[in-house]
Amino acid sequence: MSSVKEKIEKIKGIIADTALSCGKKPEDVLLIAVTKKKSMETVKEAVQCGAGNFGENYIQEATSKIDIIGKEKACWHFIGHLQTNKAGIAVKYFEYIHTVDSFKLAKEIDRQAKAIDKIQKILLQVNISKEKTKSGIDAEKIFELVRQIHTFENISIQGLMCMPPYFEEPERSRPFFRTLLKIRNDINTCQFLNVSLNHLSMGMSNDFKVAIEEGSTMVRIGTSLFGERS
Repeated sequence: MSSVKEKIEKIKGIIADTALSCGKKPEDVLLIAVTKKKSMETVKEAVQCGAGNFGENYIQEATSKIDIIGKEKACWHFIGHLQTNKAGIAVKYFEYIHTVDSFKLAKEIDRQAKAIDKIQKILLQVNISKEKTKSGIDAEKIFELVRQIHTFENISIQGLMCMPPYFEEPERSRPFFRTLLKIRNDINTCQFLNVSLNHLSMGMSNDFKVAIEEGSTMVRIGTSLFGERS
């Protein structure tokens, strides 16, 4: 058994145990293997070892991998900052875009998706910690963004995404995850047309268990599967 396979099975086991401990089904939490800066061989091995969802941060790096590995055995998630002028490439290659944080970007994604007759699944990134170094829309502005884009015909708003500050102690991330859950629930209560936010993309290698306890449906795991980035 390869070390990657062992790590994938270990993480899936922790996800399942954590989900069950808080009354959820293991299959309700998606493991996204974050493969930025990882070799083609590593990604191929992860596919063979049962990782079906992959997160990439950089358009150029990702497209070269997707061109070779394809989309039949892998579902691709864009989880990095997306420039508006790269939206068309992202729409062509990715099933999910997790990092939509402006009307301008959402409008361009909708336009590009319409051009290829696609309904693009997106998540809205919220800068839950108000860190200037991180992308994402302010929590106070998220309702207005949903109000502006919920009628776009070629995007499907699937949920919210956040990246809290890094803490050595995972428990310190809990308030940020809890806040995103509340925002998601409040948006759903508003009953916007065509908006039912089922997903929360939150939790990484150091804090994904806490994230699941607070409602995460997508955890983005890189280091625990593949080691530190070189």
